[in-house]
Amino acid sequence: MQKITKNINAIEALEEAHRIAFAPFVFQASVALRRLGILDYIFDNRDNGGPTVAEISKALSVSEYGVGVLLEIAQTSNIVSKSEAEKYELTKVGYFLNYNKTASVNLNFTHDVCYKGLFHLNDSIKNGKPEGLKELGQWSTIYEGLSQLKPDEQKAWFDFDHHYSDDIFDEALEHIFKNRPKTLFDIGGNTGKFSIKACSFNEDVNVTIIDLPGQLKMALENADQNGFKNRIKAYPINWLSENPTIPEGADVIWMCQFLDCFSEEEILKVLTTCAESMDENAELIIVETFTDRQAFKASQFILEATSLYFTVLANGNSKMYPASVFLKLIDKAGLELNKDVQLGDYHTMLVCKKK
Repeated sequence: MQKITKNINAIEALEEAHRIAFAPFVFQASVALRRLGILDYIFDNRDNGGPTVAEISKALSVSEYGVGVLLEIAQTSNIVSKSEAEKYELTKVGYFLNYNKTASVNLNFTHDVCYKGLFHLNDSIKNGKPEGLKELGQWSTIYEGLSQLKPDEQKAWFDFDHHYSDDIFDEALEHIFKNRPKTLFDIGGNTGKFSIKACSFNEDVNVTIIDLPGQLKMALENADQNGFKNRIKAYPINWLSENPTIPEGADVIWMCQFLDCFSEEEILKVLTTCAESMDENAELIIVETFTDRQAFKASQFILEATSLYFTVLANGNSKMYPASVFLKLIDKAGLELNKDVQLGDYHTMLVCKKK
């Protein structure tokens, strides 16, 4: 856990307070610098000290005034630097902001999905509801509306979701198929990416994706396009209904970055429902990015920011959890932890059996 820095002086502390107060201005300027192509142009023309405002303006057909105000705030925010000849170059911060994949995914998710909704965070905290969701559509949770989001919103949401899970699929599949499962349930399968990966990895497995009807439609279309129409089927469910049930017979029940979409009480209901469907040989596999298992300060920061997305947009009552909470809920649901495996740099895989 990162400790709060206490040894900065008053001037530095006040400067940081001002940066927080004007953080939305810096963020929106950063989005504009990226989307207008200004950061790209500066980097592409970095020889000889970089371009001037006039050169950027002429090349991109953006007024010198517009380029100027953006670069002024970018300079004081350490995104660009300016030479005595008034030429601009990207700093390391500016380079990562523009070219690092994770930073890009986070920025687009924040801008296209979360930004307007975050205005309603105060009401969401008070009411326990995703009050910012009305900025995207009229649904009780964001998951009901994923298939109906505008193209840029949908792309940013799925890019964010997939970015923080796709890289560990291959490693996870190696663990899963050591026991040669024949039937796999993919709970919260979204677009079907993991199910398709599993069918590609092992030619004998059959998969059932368990999710909301809107997501299942997209997932089955993707399964069909990848040649797995006969091995991937769907089971519609609403986990927030009073008594959700799932079929029996799974060798493996897989849920990746799914349970963080629910409150603790709801997580217990999901796990209990799954446990009731399992026999003594079945495995339930949970993959999450736990806040108390992050080696890097930036990773913990991203997860804690994502918790506010759940508060104001997703459902109003979930978050990114520490592993300690999940371990207690697993026990309460009638399951026992069989394996606790680190995947990649950020993820944990908990393999559970029925007690």
